[in-house]
Amino acid sequence: ARHLEVQLIADAYGQAIALNGRDCSVQRRHQKIIEEGPPTVAEPDVWEHMEKSAVALAKAVNYCNAGTVEYLYMYEDKSYCFLELNP
Repeated sequence: ARHLEVQLIADAYGQAIALNGRDCSVQRRHQKIIEEGPPTVAEPDVWEHMEKSAVALAKAVNYCNAGTVEYLYMYEDKSYCFLELNP
């Protein structure tokens, strides 16, 4: 599995956009050592879905800030699950 992140920005008017992303899988003792962007492990259609999911999450919780939505991506079956949203 890989640790992928979508960076986004959202405002007080309910608008949100995904800006970019990165692969943060290289870690030591749960601390990120290297953040590579853009992530290339996920196929473009899967990455686009991850970005859309991040934007939908931000809108659903009325998020207003720059932030990062973190996912655990399983490249074997191209699935992913939400980890957290960080400001």
